[in-house]
Amino acid sequence: MVVSGVVSVGPLVTERLDLRVPAKDDLWAMWAITADPATGRYLGSVHARPDHFQRFSRNAGSWLLYGYGSFMVHDRATGELIGNAGMFHSFRGLGDDFDDSVEAGWILRADRVGLGLAHEAMTAVLAWFEREHGAQRIVCMTAPDNAPSIRLAGRLGFVPIREAVLPDGDAVRLFERLPAAG
Repeated sequence: MVVSGVVSVGPLVTERLDLRVPAKDDLWAMWAITADPATGRYLGSVHARPDHFQRFSRNAGSWLLYGYGSFMVHDRATGELIGNAGMFHSFRGLGDDFDDSVEAGWILRADRVGLGLAHEAMTAVLAWFEREHGAQRIVCMTAPDNAPSIRLAGRLGFVPIREAVLPDGDAVRLFERLPAAG
């Protein structure tokens, strides 16, 4: 919910995670996660602070303009930030079948990949999104060699649309998740 320009969404709580709307203090902690070469290798060709600031600000703007964005994913046991997961709105220059769509995305710190945390986070986010915004078509993209994210996209109900190239020249694989019939 957006009230007078301020996003008011309580945390989503799962068995192992707290998912919260991003705050200013998350900016550079999230940059440390994405700047790690083990994580950043799937996030495009640029990892400079100004690029991260733009990405983070785009997410914050999605919360403000659309009432949804990526949640900051915190480990419930330690409280530490381990990534982000959510829905956001973006124009990537990929065509009418992708741009101006609700886009799902997830990024976890490299040492947290393979533990089922991204699935846990995205399952909670998808349920929240549908409850708050209704069933809609959602898109996502991943690097063609990011096998864990491709598997997760499939587990979450996303199916391939096509291969594409981002304006910066990076190849990506595009997916969509259609609302359940019924």
